[in-house]
Amino acid sequence: MRGADAVALAIEPVRAILAELVLGGAALGWVEPPPLAEVTTLLTELATAQRSGDAALRFAYVGEDLVGFGYWRRYDRPTHRPNADLEKVAVAASAHGRGIGRLLTAALLEDARAASVEILTLDARGDNANALHLYRSLGFVEYGRLHDFVAVGARRYDKVFYSIDLRASAA
Repeated sequence: MRGADAVALAIEPVRAILAELVLGGAALGWVEPPPLAEVTTLLTELATAQRSGDAALRFAYVGEDLVGFGYWRRYDRPTHRPNADLEKVAVAASAHGRGIGRLLTAALLEDARAASVEILTLDARGDNANALHLYRSLGFVEYGRLHDFVAVGARRYDKVFYSIDLRASAA
């Protein structure tokens, strides 16, 4: 299933995955689970941007169950338009350790190559060792770090920046 139907059916499962992960302390950019309206807006905007080649949105299923999702978006500035940012990869806790995050990220990399994205960037919280290892194993390299930048209550974490140059793999 593709398009608007897939997005409509994914809204509640994506919201549930995000809620579970955020409540468990996952480094996804929210301190509290996002409300359904925010998830609906996000997925709807991504689906629209995907149709114009400005984003890629992927869902991962085990059987009938949506267990993960991820997306990238092109940068808005005209001088940055050849590039995109991998904004989110999230996998339900029940599906961790099965390679789903790797499959989602690899599929998003292929989508970026197909869309002629030159450089794909991402940022991650510095304590997210599993994600950082995954990104390095797929060819991303660290290009910067903001120390103690991410605030979760009284705790502070580094914000780590990664990129992969997709032009090299296209040559």
